[in-house]
Order: sequence, then structure tokens, then C-alpha cells
Amino acid sequence: MKRSCHVVVSRVTIALVVLVLLAVDTCASFDNPESHEGYGRDDTIAIDDENEDGVYGIYDVHDVSRMDGLEERLYNAKMELWSRGEFDTMAKFSNDEDEDDSVTRRVERMEEEVRWSSVRLGPVREVRREYKDGGGCIEFDCHGDGDGDGDGDFRARLLKMRGGASTGSTLSTSEYNERLKAKIDELSIVHGSEFIAAIQRNEEEHAEDCETSCHSFYCKSQSRDHHDQSDNAITTDNPLHQTTAITSYSFGPTPPEDFAEKFGFPLDLIKVTSGTPIIPPQEAKDVLSLAIEDGIEHNEYTSGKYKLGGDWLLNLPKTRAWFNTRLENTFFPLLAHLFPEIISSPTVLRAHSVSLLKYNYTHPRTDVHIDNGILAMTIAMTPLGDYIGGGTFFEHMGVDNVLQMDVGHGTFRPGSIRHGGHRVTGGTRYILGAFLLITDRVEHVRRLKNRGSALRRQGDKRGAEKLFQWALDINPKCSTCLKDWAEILVSERKYTEAESKVRAALELLEERDSDCLFNLGVILSEQGREQESIDAYQKSYQLNDEDAQLCYNLGIKLGAKGDVKGEMKMYARATSIDPSFGGAWLNWGTAFAESGDIDNAEVMFLKGLSCPEVAPKAMINLALVYEKKANALAATGDLNGAKAAIENAVQNLESAKPLLDDAIQNNSGDNTDEEQRYVAQFQPLRLACHRMMGSIFAGMKDLDGCEREFRLAVQNFPDASTAWQMLARILQLQGKTEEASQALEKLKIMHR
Repeated sequence: MKRSCHVVVSRVTIALVVLVLLAVDTCASFDNPESHEGYGRDDTIAIDDENEDGVYGIYDVHDVSRMDGLEERLYNAKMELWSRGEFDTMAKFSNDEDEDDSVTRRVERMEEEVRWSSVRLGPVREVRREYKDGGGCIEFDCHGDGDGDGDGDFRARLLKMRGGASTGSTLSTSEYNERLKAKIDELSIVHGSEFIAAIQRNEEEHAEDCETSCHSFYCKSQSRDHHDQSDNAITTDNPLHQTTAITSYSFGPTPPEDFAEKFGFPLDLIKVTSGTPIIPPQEAKDVLSLAIEDGIEHNEYTSGKYKLGGDWLLNLPKTRAWFNTRLENTFFPLLAHLFPEIISSPTVLRAHSVSLLKYNYTHPRTDVHIDNGILAMTIAMTPLGDYIGGGTFFEHMGVDNVLQMDVGHGTFRPGSIRHGGHRVTGGTRYILGAFLLITDRVEHVRRLKNRGSALRRQGDKRGAEKLFQWALDINPKCSTCLKDWAEILVSERKYTEAESKVRAALELLEERDSDCLFNLGVILSEQGREQESIDAYQKSYQLNDEDAQLCYNLGIKLGAKGDVKGEMKMYARATSIDPSFGGAWLNWGTAFAESGDIDNAEVMFLKGLSCPEVAPKAMINLALVYEKKANALAATGDLNGAKAAIENAVQNLESAKPLLDDAIQNNSGDNTDEEQRYVAQFQPLRLACHRMMGSIFAGMKDLDGCEREFRLAVQNFPDASTAWQMLARILQLQGKTEEASQALEKLKIMHR
């Protein structure tokens, strides 16, 4: 519920990308009954509209018929944990070692976990358990898109959305391509020439991207390779040292968005090396020296909400020459070994986007995101001892489950998994990241979705929706398609439809997506479902407490509910993540002021002065603080202190006014309305300062000073009856009856 006051000085629109903003108008009123002002609370609900781009993946196909006893027990235990959603538990035991005693220990430990792990069943987990126990449909074989009824039909549709291949039934490359072509042909009949053109554009852009890659990065001609590209992949030998281990981690509940049927359950597709490094530490150190020679130290760029140091290898020629050698001898053979489901041979791999990233205190981390490629990899280029913090986490495994990699080690995974980097708080961390393409596999879903997102940003909402629908027709479990489509619906205030899309995505992801929960919180807030909105924000916060916008929105909601302690905690968290988050400083200061803590309110508003987008509003709020302080000091007899406080108030008011006027002249829409409400605050507050300053002069027995102050009030606000009333009173006290009468006559005319 909105709190009311005489004048609402509301919302600063934080500069985020697109969508409709929800505002909760609030203000803090004075104890002084003559005051008509309120503290300006920045209550614009932030909309997070960052696109997801990013890195990683793999999986070894399991065929139960070929397993010995230990392998079958291990596979069954992993499937049991996967069916229960225990992705983080699975990660503890997935290590590619061949010694029998090591396998035995892992099997026994995993079976022990099965005995103790919970069975948290819901619709999605029931599907997975039924799939584990008795099979079910997969990507191309599911039916029931509307036929039938009851839970059985729902589960069939849900499993279809989840994708993934059954054990022992993974299709060969040629079989998969034939079935994908049949699917696209079927959709071409339904959607017509526009769909056909979009698919053709996917293929052309894919070929162009692969060709462009070869201009800068190592490529081997496929014609000179003896592998058969048309059927099952030839096993590629592991190029790593025999003492280099590969640990497999669960990809989570849903397979990658492209080629879903090629990946088998339980989707242990994230691979991390340990033991002997892929890149020797001294070699990694030498590479960084080359990068410094290439000028990497002087570059930075924006990634999501954060600035990163580093550069693209396209701009680092010496570093790129080293990388190309490693592509040929190490990375491409390793990826083919790790991903036999989708990589027919090392010759089909292309390095699409490659960068060397630098993290430190000023460039601490990346957002939670997905990567713009079917596969990606990250190589640690600095020792763990060179920095504090850092490390990669995967959202479905929990923010505290960090995968630390020492120098020379790597992570390899499908690109569509949500992950982020923990904050580096000291020292310097370098990583090499690469997104990869596969020449004989076109990512139709990703490319349709990306073009749809681009059209959405350009304002072509109908065109974007069409592309999202086509991507979903190819793969109904494309959660990013659902999320981006929901953002269009929110921008059009179609909140019921937007909620349906977001909840479908959350069902797929088992509510392990902080951005999706954030968006649900915004949608529910727009519908006035405040407690449900808070619940969604709090679930998002549990997954990712490094999102300043999320903390800010949750703070607004908790404050509106009366939970001031929780509100202040969220603003404190938001400003610790992003010290330039002006709206959070304003709201935190207002919460202190409403609680009677004027001193801390002043501190927070002063912080807001350093944030240009809210600086004039911080000045207005500071003027309120200083006017209130002046009242308190005058009441105790400290007139000099009161005079200094009111001078501070006037200084802030006079500084804020031209900035607000400029903002109104240069802006339009909701922001302008917001600035105008602050401008409307100026006159009553400035008159209050005139009144207080004149009263202070009178208390000091400086009646001439009091008269000068009230004459200045009349000069500043000739149409304000309050100014003429004050002037008439001081003239009467000084015995200037004629002038007092003139002032009173002016007052009477104004009241007619």
C-alpha cells in the first residue's frame, strides 16, 4: 500500500535497459506541523534487462549394457541423485579415474549419499524419477501437445520440454541430423516462407562465423581429415597428461538448448581439470608477459553490470599466436574427447570469441550469465595465491559452491548454463575464455533467440515474438526464449501473460534462476501481489546476493511492508555491491530519517551526492535534513548552530534547482514527472528556510537581518502569501506601520 504525504518526492529511474517500471511512492514527513515537505525516496522498481552471454560443457555417453558391476552401480547412483535434484551432491563424486579401488570408493560414497539424500518431489522431479525408473519420451518422440488430459499428459509434455537422451539410445550424428531436418521441414509447412528464410539465415550466419574464425584462429581443413563426418564420432584420444584428472559436475535439470537429444542423462556435462595442469604454470606466466607486451594492462570494457579488465585476443597478436598452437595441440583434441556426442572430430571446431580477462578489486567479477556458443572453456592463467576471492559458481549448484581452478587448469561446458564469477577482493586474477562453434552443427535455437532479443531491443516486439516462438517450436524447453518473451509482455503491461511465460521457465529450471525469479518479483509487484513479490525476490536473493538491483527492489518492498530493519539491510547490501547505486543511498537515508536518525540520514544523502543521476534529489533531501537540524538546534538555544544548518539547507536547495530544471528540459516521460515533483518541493522548502533564518536573526535580536531575510523571501516568491505574511509581521515589530500596511494589503489582494 502506498504511504501518503503532502508532497510526494518520488522515484528516480535507475538507468537500466528497457521495460516498464513499477513505482512505490513514499515520503517521510516532518514532526513540525507547519512543514509541507517529505524526504524523496527513490522507489522505482529496478528492471534488470541484461542479456545473457558466456562459457563451457561435456558428457560421456553411458551404455548400461556395456558397464561392469561397479560402473553400473555408479551410474545408477548418479541417476538417483539427479532424479532427486541433488546436483551439488553429484559433483562431489564425479571423477574420471580408472583405478578400481578409486571407483569402488566413489561408488560406496555416492550410494551412501543416496541413502541419506531427500526425495523432494514436485511435477518436474516426478517426471525425472519416472524417466529413471521406466523411460519416457525424448526430444523428437514426445506427443501430447494438447491431446489427452490428466497428470500423465502433463508429465509427457513436461518431459518433452526437458529434452535429453535416454541411456543407450543416443542418436548417431546422421540420425540426429535427419530427425532435426524432419522437424524443421514440418515447421516450414506450418510457418511458411518466413520461417524457411530464418533457418537459411541461421545456416548462412553460422557458415560465415566459422569462416571468419579461421581468419584469426587455428582451423584444420576437414577435407584432409580421415574421420567420417556423417555418422558416429570417432573416439578422440585424451591429449592430457595421465596424471591430469577430469571431474564431472551436473549441468542441472535441463540439457543445453541446442542438440538436447544428443546429451544423455544425468547430464554431468561440466568438466573441470585437476592434478597436472593443462598449461604448465611457467608457460601461463610467459603468456601473461606476452599479453602485457600486447597492451592488455590498459584496456577495459563493460560486461553486464560490471567493468572488466582485459581484451579480445584479436587485439593481442602475440597472445593469439600462442593460443592457436594450443588450439591445435591441446584444446581442440581435448574438447573432441570430452564431447563425442556432438563433436565428430577436432577438425570441426572453431574458436568464435576468445578473450583474456583481468579481475581485481576495481574489476571484480562478472554477472551471472550464459555463454554465446554451443561450447566454451575457461583456463586459469594465474595461481590461486595471486588473488583473494574469485572462482566460478554455477547457479543450480548454489552460489557458495565455488569451483576454484589453480593456474593452468580449465573448465569445459555447454554455453547455455548459468554461471558467474565470485568477486575478487585482492590481487589479480587472469582467465582465458573462449566460445566455440562446430562447423557441422548449426545452433538454430540460439540464433533465433539471439536475433529475437536484438529485435526486442530495437523495438520490433512482434518480430521478436515470432522468432521466440519459432525457437520454442524447435525446442520447447528454451528457457531464455520464455524469459525474453516475458520481458516484451511486461513492457506492454500484459502481466498475466508475462507471468505465465516466466513460471514456465522457472518450472523448467526448478526455480534455480535468479534473473527469472527477479522478473517474477517485478511482474507480481506490478499486479499488486506484494507478499508474492517479496517471496520471489527473496528466492532470487538466496541464489545470487550479488545483484544490487535485486537488493534495491527487495528493500523497497520490505520498507512498504514496515520491515525497516530488513529494508535497510537490503540497501546496505546494494550499496556494498555497487557504491554508485544512487537510489539505494537515497532510500537508505530516507529510512533513517523516517526512524528519527537524522545524523545517519545525512550520511546516506551525502553519499548520494556522488551519484550524478540522483545528486539533485540528494540535495533536496539534505536540505530537509539541515532544516530539521536547524529547528532542533534553535529549540535548544544554539542559534549559531541553527544558522549554519539552515545555510547548508539553502546551499543545497539553490544547487539542486538548476539541475532539476535542466533534467526536466532534457528528459521526457516518467523521469520528467519525477523531476517535476522534486521541483515542486523547492518553493515550500525554500520558504521554510527563509522563515527559519529570519526567526534565528530575530532570536539574535538582529531585526534588520530578519527584515532582510523576509524581503528576500518576497523577492524570490512574490506570489507566495507566506512571504508577505512574514514580512508584514517583522515590519510591525519594527514599528514600520505604513510598510506593514502595504504588505498586509498585498496579502488581502492575494486572498481575494
